[in-house]
Amino acid sequence: MLSYADKLTRTPSAMTRDDVEILKTVGFSDSAILDICQVTAYFAFVNRLADGLGVELEPHMDD
Repeated sequence: MLSYADKLTRTPSAMTRDDVEILKTVGFSDSAILDICQVTAYFAFVNRLADGLGVELEPHMDD
């Protein structure tokens, strides 16, 4: 799961059907794979949105 999320985050254009099949092989359902993909994509989107707008962390988050 983490390898899938890492690849989707770092090199989304390199994703293939094989990446999904690997998750199925280790027991993830279609629904779970959709959840993994959506959560990964959502966090990538939100982080890029914040970076693009110059949002800075609150001071207590730097610790």
